[in-house]
Amino acid sequence: MRALRNRRASAATVAVGVSTVAALGLVAPTATAETGDASPYLVVGPQGKSTLAAVSAAQAVGAGVVADYSQIGVLVVSATEAQAANLQQAKVGDVASTEGLGSLLDEDDSLEMVATVAAGALGSVAADAESEPLWGLQWNMPQIGLVDAHAVTTGDADVVVGVLDSGIAALHPDLADRVDASLSASCLSGAPDTSFASWQPTTSSHGTHVAGTIAASLNDLGVTGVAPGVTLAGVKVVNDDGFIYPQAALCGFLWAAEHGMDLTNSSYFIDPWEFNCRNDARQRPVWQAIQRAIRYSQSQGVLNIASAGNSNVDLQHKFIDTGSPNDGSSPVETRIINGACVDLPAEAPGVVTVSAVGTQRLKSYYSSYGQGVVEVAAPGGDTRQPDPSVSTIANAVLSTVVNVSNGAFGWGYSQGTSMASPHAAGVAALALSAHGDMSPGQLASHLQRTAEALPCPEGIDNPEAWAGSVPRRVQRRPGELLLRPR
Repeated sequence: MRALRNRRASAATVAVGVSTVAALGLVAPTATAETGDASPYLVVGPQGKSTLAAVSAAQAVGAGVVADYSQIGVLVVSATEAQAANLQQAKVGDVASTEGLGSLLDEDDSLEMVATVAAGALGSVAADAESEPLWGLQWNMPQIGLVDAHAVTTGDADVVVGVLDSGIAALHPDLADRVDASLSASCLSGAPDTSFASWQPTTSSHGTHVAGTIAASLNDLGVTGVAPGVTLAGVKVVNDDGFIYPQAALCGFLWAAEHGMDLTNSSYFIDPWEFNCRNDARQRPVWQAIQRAIRYSQSQGVLNIASAGNSNVDLQHKFIDTGSPNDGSSPVETRIINGACVDLPAEAPGVVTVSAVGTQRLKSYYSSYGQGVVEVAAPGGDTRQPDPSVSTIANAVLSTVVNVSNGAFGWGYSQGTSMASPHAAGVAALALSAHGDMSPGQLASHLQRTAEALPCPEGIDNPEAWAGSVPRRVQRRPGELLLRPR
């Protein structure tokens, strides 16, 4: 919780009807190219240099400047191929198209809604987490010692967590008093749009589920979040087709940095190739831009937390990518990769990477892992624990959801490292609330130092072996931790 946060006079509330397009720090969106075949490009200039020359060059060739991220020397522009080629010749930086670089959000972890509530229904203030009606279904919260943590603090409203995802259903009765609309925006174009409708979920409940795990209210209505007293900001980076594009993620990190957020949670990877390779000419500008945005946000006091992914990959020893591209249309290829290839944002320096465990405190069958890459593990759910031969939905994670087809609010089960990382974000928010000002590095270190180390079993995990009649025990990987707030 940084001392400069004086903008909030009361608990977070949702303001409906906001319809402005906000500037982001020094970002000033301008008109885009008028030609119908224009597409988005990143212009990655020299780090630490002004973007004025790049802006002038873009305007000179007829390209539209969508966002000027002068803080990190990056532009988002809308241009035709010819305009982009002319801009490249101007030698103001690498000009990289992001067309086709959308990564499909992994929604395979979504299971089912178990309860609904009428819009506008609100409960009273609950005495504690255990008073919430659905507490008995939240096996994940006792696993991280939440009752003991809440005896210290349930979270300070001045601590703000940005949920970079598919939007938050801000009128959900378990979230309505936790979401600050003034800090929320859509980043889908690469520039922020603060209109209320722009950052609401339209085709996915993923971000709403993540938000509830972080900070669902103590209101005697549904579930409790890890840190029910902190403030949430919805930053929409997943479009209606379920894709995350580099310019959206870039905008999201910069929006968080310029709006005083303490933490962000990201449950996706950027680029349809699961691993972004810096030695690949097409991928390198994405790495440069995203890494600069993350580094800048850290300089502004933001700790970024990200899920490790659901590919059951050893991130420490990765040599072959067999599940990409994840763009929803291209055929999956097998690609040899090396140390220059990383999962973004999870493997970016300074990002806290989170893998998932199930009810038995064992690595979830789908979760990626890796010593020296994964900092902590947290409950993400595993329907195959404790019996891999039986799928038990109640062993996934219960949180807030919205039925995007009819707008009904409720609670539902999902599993994935997407469900694990918001537990870590919630614990970090509690730590800031209890201990005051910490730098992102100090807070990351605190998470690791206060986590409970678990013994490493022999052998490795092979989910494919469960397809037969003989079930296999889920096993964890070395070096993973279970979050225990202290």
